[in-house]
Amino acid sequence: MSRAEQPSRRTVLAAAVAAAVTGAAIPATAEATPGTEAGRADPDGAPAARVDYRAWTTFRDWRSGTARGTRPVAGARPGVVIGAPAGRTDYTDPHTGRTAAWEYATWTSPVHRLSVPATEVIASWNAHTPSGTWIQIELKGTYSDGTDTPWYVMGRWTAGDGDQDIRRTSVDDQGDGRSSVWTDTFAIDDASTGLRLTSYRLRLTLHRRPGTRTTPTVWRLGAMGSDVPDRFTVPASTPGLAQELRVPRYSQEIHKGQYPEYDNGGEAWCSPTSSQMIIEYWGGRLTEDQLAWVDPSYADPQVCHAARYTYDYQYAGCGNWPFNAAYAATFDGLQGVVTRLGSLTDLETLIAAGIPAITSQSFLAEELTGAGYGTSGHLMTVIGFTADGDVIANDPASDDNEAVRRVYKRREWENIWLRTKRYNASGKVVSGTGGVCYLYFPAHPSPRQRRALAAVGVR
Repeated sequence: MSRAEQPSRRTVLAAAVAAAVTGAAIPATAEATPGTEAGRADPDGAPAARVDYRAWTTFRDWRSGTARGTRPVAGARPGVVIGAPAGRTDYTDPHTGRTAAWEYATWTSPVHRLSVPATEVIASWNAHTPSGTWIQIELKGTYSDGTDTPWYVMGRWTAGDGDQDIRRTSVDDQGDGRSSVWTDTFAIDDASTGLRLTSYRLRLTLHRRPGTRTTPTVWRLGAMGSDVPDRFTVPASTPGLAQELRVPRYSQEIHKGQYPEYDNGGEAWCSPTSSQMIIEYWGGRLTEDQLAWVDPSYADPQVCHAARYTYDYQYAGCGNWPFNAAYAATFDGLQGVVTRLGSLTDLETLIAAGIPAITSQSFLAEELTGAGYGTSGHLMTVIGFTADGDVIANDPASDDNEAVRRVYKRREWENIWLRTKRYNASGKVVSGTGGVCYLYFPAHPSPRQRRALAAVGVR
């Protein structure tokens, strides 16, 4: 995030997606889905955002897919691993130039028919990738006219970046003339035609160095499909909760100039800084050995670590949404997903169950009272609500850790988060994220947490 109202890489990508959905044909009615209100119109006449999130997480789920060399594993956290590899392949890493041979095995999900024919789909995953292993996540969908997309790469992920590892990366220049992948987001190119994605499959390819017994383990694989109405404003929700969670506070701004190889240093680290706050809220800690690479004169070295290990070498930034969720899930007992929510009521449901959320928004300085800056794309951590219903956020775009806790006006905050269109400082129409958020929560949620997650469509 930059304090200046300048287009970031994320904004350029999102703007291309938003341009595709401008003028989209919106259904006259909307079916109710978890976390949304069916048919409620906003001032521009569009119904509330609709979202379909589906994940594979159970032993039964992993047995339901098509395996080529993979096998499901049971236990407290069921997953899928390499059994007998299906073959070998060479991969030339575009970021190091190194070519290496890898054994691989695949798992393909059953077809998931979207309850909301989608203009966008974002995949996310949770995995353990020991040194010398990595995974590739792909998506293949069916359009509303019955034709299919190609297999799209939604990410190549490994937790590490050592000599035995590839560089985690998104893949550019994917499209078939009807849809495209923008870093981490599948999008219909021209939704005004009425074309939608009606179903999809996800494919995992697990890789390891030949001749080893090491294997990646994938515990969660899912995707969020959505058809977000095109809108400058959204309906106002009614306050329903006064509660604040005790979430650690970290400023990205104190890291300015540190490790510029990771997206120019702390000035752009809103996403990993927010991720680290919630990871530590849930008890995730890094060891001295893990942090030994950080200059000992730097405060909060765990923020530098989060930036390094969420960095997308193709996107050249730390703001790849599913890469942040995958990083959170590298901590014991945590899982993470990327989804969309429909209102602040959804966030109140989560906060009431003790689950903070990371939200993505963009705004002019005058659109968010008290921020003191404008941004073309920024992540904050929502930690609660005041008695008046205003939003309590840990905003990493603060001068120091003490200043991170902010209170923002409910109506302003809700609108800048949920809208899909806005005017920038030059008066040009640009995009908004339409309610995107990251949710990190225990691998084994309490019954109350499970009910809250289910209420917003996450299971």
